[in-house]
Amino acid sequence: MRPTRALCLLTALTWTACATNPSGGEPGGGKPPPGSRAEIEPVAGTEWYRKAVVYEVFVRSFQDSNGDGKGDLPGLISRLDYLNDGNPETHDDLGVDALWLMPVFVSPSYHGYDVVDYERIHPDYGTLQDFERMCEEAHRRGMRVIMDFVVNHSSVQHPWFVESASSPSSPKRDWYIWGPRDAGWKQPWDPFSSSPTWHLKNGAYYYGVFWSGMPDLNMRTPALREEVKRLASLWLARGVDGFRLDAARYLIETGGGAGQYDTAETHAFWKELSAHVRQVKPDAVLVGENWSTTPNIATYYGATGEVPGGDELPLNFNFPLSEQLMAGLNANNAALIASKLVEMGSVYPAGVSDAPMLTNHDMVRSATQLGFNAGRKASAVALLLTLPGTPFLYYGEEVGLANGTTNNDEAKRTPMPWEGTPQGGFTTGTPWFGFAPGHTAGDNVAAQTGVEDSLLSRYRKLIQVRHATEALSRGGLQVLSATTGQATTLAFVRTLGDTQVLVVHNVSDSGASVGPLALPGTTAEVLFADPQVGSLTRAADGWQVSLSGRGTGIWRLQP
Repeated sequence: MRPTRALCLLTALTWTACATNPSGGEPGGGKPPPGSRAEIEPVAGTEWYRKAVVYEVFVRSFQDSNGDGKGDLPGLISRLDYLNDGNPETHDDLGVDALWLMPVFVSPSYHGYDVVDYERIHPDYGTLQDFERMCEEAHRRGMRVIMDFVVNHSSVQHPWFVESASSPSSPKRDWYIWGPRDAGWKQPWDPFSSSPTWHLKNGAYYYGVFWSGMPDLNMRTPALREEVKRLASLWLARGVDGFRLDAARYLIETGGGAGQYDTAETHAFWKELSAHVRQVKPDAVLVGENWSTTPNIATYYGATGEVPGGDELPLNFNFPLSEQLMAGLNANNAALIASKLVEMGSVYPAGVSDAPMLTNHDMVRSATQLGFNAGRKASAVALLLTLPGTPFLYYGEEVGLANGTTNNDEAKRTPMPWEGTPQGGFTTGTPWFGFAPGHTAGDNVAAQTGVEDSLLSRYRKLIQVRHATEALSRGGLQVLSATTGQATTLAFVRTLGDTQVLVVHNVSDSGASVGPLALPGTTAEVLFADPQVGSLTRAADGWQVSLSGRGTGIWRLQP
């Protein structure tokens, strides 16, 4: 659930590369000073999610099976082979390892983030049997399923809230937060907002930080905490492999202002839930939505001493990196991206798994942010799929799906364009919301399938390369290029054990040279190279390469 204004920060934790391009180009080569934390360390755990590529699905917009214009679970099942057909010998599927389903519980809203019943599937999407069959079919193809689990708040229509509001003596009164008056708290992401957070009901006020239709649950209440853990166990038994946790940093309040976010009580509950989930299903994952600064996101991993990768939330979405990826690509400046990677290395706990993304359902789609520029879109996927952690892809991103034409959130969640027809192959009826521009002009699956230089083919190929090279998924990262000023190339090395993989991206439209890079090895095996990317060669002072505009090269360095 996106706050109306994100809080983001770019810090100046940088280091200076110690070699320069003899042709007068950017700095390249060198290492951070000894003992610094400027590099991202290899992932500590071995669970499936630490080397997975995850695909975010809005079921309502993915595939309609019954002609009512709304996507559903049977429709999703019919498209699973597109995502992963379960056969590693084929290469015409996307090859993702897991699905993240946006809310599928009963809800009065199209988006589902105001839940009415945490145990039932929204009838628009099908039945519990459909959901369980979807999990079975995904598992049969080697994919895991992550479910959106919204426990910061419920719907005002949830029976818990109806009972809580009925009387001050209600047994569930303390399942929500009540007071005799409006406490005047501001929305924490916008202290100047006039939007109320306390709402009048039956002579008292309840707290709902997002709006009156979504009252905040009071996770201080032991009975509610146990109910949330029971629900987690229930869905794990029904086949899910983890949960995405909405609005995670706003869970438990201790007062207004700074007491509304990132409290010690919030961290304590996530540790409690994480321990419960590990006990029920040891390899299940929790993914935190903590839209904040890089140093603050780092705290949500928890302690790493006894639980490799952290005892709180093992994955946390990297919103600041997403912002810098978009900014760097639009400014033709890789230093914006490099500086963020260095900052992550300096503040993230050792061995944790990042969760990078380009955009998600709360953000203007990447194709639109990048000005519909084909080169920038090509660079974006190459960057995302060569970074450490567990990358998340937003449905349709792989075909360049743009934002819709309206200014509401629905425009970020338009139907999936399977083909270039008016109904897009999505439905035989009238789509619940209009398609984004471009779906009839080539931004669709059918038009890009089998086309070697299409964006879809690029996603498929880079996912294959990532899967075939564990250093790209679980390895550490060391930045080798400039972190300040203007830099058109980003170079880094991914390391796992004795394996070193060099990755170089040109984020400009013009050709560029990189090097010398002071790295070991005498030969280089090409894992991926765009057309007109030159051969990586070794001179006396290091590795050198020339790249075409928006070109990417990936090489395994060998003795």
